[in-house]
Amino acid sequence: MNNRTLLCDFYELTMGNGYFELGKGEEITYFDVFYRTVPDGGGFAIAAGLEQVIEYIKDLSFTEDDIAFLRSKALFSEDFLEYLAHFRFSGDIFAVPEGTPIFPGEPIMTVRAPAIEAQFVETFILLAINHQSLIATKANRVVRAADGRPVAEFGSRRAQGADGAMLGARASYIGGCSATACTISDRMFGIPATGTMAHSWVQMFDNEYDAFVSYCRTYPHNATLLVDTYDVLRSGIPNAIRAFREVLTPLGITSCGIRIDSGDITYLTKRARKMLDEAGFPDCKIVVSNSLDENIIRDIILQGACIDSFGVGERLITAKSDPVFGGVYKLVAKEENGEIIPKIKISENPEKITNPHFKKIYRIFDNETGKATADLMCVYDETVDERQPLELFDPQQTWKRKICVNFTAKELLVPIFKDGVCVYECPSIDEVRAYCREQIDCLWDEVKRFENPHRYYVDLSQKLWDIKHRLLEEKHGKP
Repeated sequence: MNNRTLLCDFYELTMGNGYFELGKGEEITYFDVFYRTVPDGGGFAIAAGLEQVIEYIKDLSFTEDDIAFLRSKALFSEDFLEYLAHFRFSGDIFAVPEGTPIFPGEPIMTVRAPAIEAQFVETFILLAINHQSLIATKANRVVRAADGRPVAEFGSRRAQGADGAMLGARASYIGGCSATACTISDRMFGIPATGTMAHSWVQMFDNEYDAFVSYCRTYPHNATLLVDTYDVLRSGIPNAIRAFREVLTPLGITSCGIRIDSGDITYLTKRARKMLDEAGFPDCKIVVSNSLDENIIRDIILQGACIDSFGVGERLITAKSDPVFGGVYKLVAKEENGEIIPKIKISENPEKITNPHFKKIYRIFDNETGKATADLMCVYDETVDERQPLELFDPQQTWKRKICVNFTAKELLVPIFKDGVCVYECPSIDEVRAYCREQIDCLWDEVKRFENPHRYYVDLSQKLWDIKHRLLEEKHGKP
């Protein structure tokens, strides 16, 4: 099913019909997409999913079947259904590029559009951004734990549905994985597909040795043998060595590998490395899998495990330890007679109080270190003068202040759609992946800690802070 127009919450349509009937459907509104909490208690997340949002917006229209289905619900006026028959997105969208490190509270995307249009695209935008940002963030934690060793995404069979597998592989690659086991993701996105054999290959033969020899003869330049079907140390590795000697050595091939998918990974890889080296195969790579995540990977590396690369499946593709990203879509302003009027949502939970107004975000880089110092949210018409000292302050604890000099201010939100026309050219997946790596290198190591990371500050300009607190004071005394 390629038509995803009705992949939306039903209340987007009931509100749209209500706006239409009340004459409010064409009022220009501003919505921010942002998230509140970094998954797994980390210091940052990674933006992903923008390309799928762009594809959705470009294709967004209601078919005759869509209209007929909505008519059958007996809730929508004929005039509104006629409006939907000619529906096209006509607004503006601004977003951070995919691969950008992002922090709680700051806009990942801003939608400026007539109320019906802006409201209708909410569900799919959140679906795309929440899912892929979650998986890209998890993948990057796993990749950083691997400390330079390649990580392949192995999770298709445990993903939540087909899109979870395909787009999860895409997000994993953005986050730093080197390959995927998901073949269609290679075809769709150009992510290198990888994989050799399952235990069933070994079981199909009369004995393990014959299975290994047959595989080496079939794929002499891609011979990675799964050695834990029966016994890793007593049969798997000895039989792999025999097969390498019989098939690969006469061909002058020294590139080969073994994979271990069970047992005590640290102990087995240490013993395996010793056995392979003593047999004359120092170039044989050791690949491990088996329900890995960043914490297990970090621990076994600290324990001295001898591993060249990892295959990570279910705990990556489902972000099992913290499987909800929690991005939200909130009204922050509307236009009245050409003037932008800021809007705020107030909550009993302080963290749910929104930052109002049409905004821009600057990332402040220290020119001496090249590291990101903080992000600054400003009103849309503000600019940062890099020639002048810049005072930053904590929006909650305003006495905490810092003066920045010798800095570069980079605006993060870029135009994606203008008047309904896409004005952004999506980079290749490899360009996104490289950009992500470069931007993460600009973060301090303290921000990248897995436990108790240093808080990266997202500050408000004085003008935006004043507007927010004026709105809070205006609303505070009202019932």
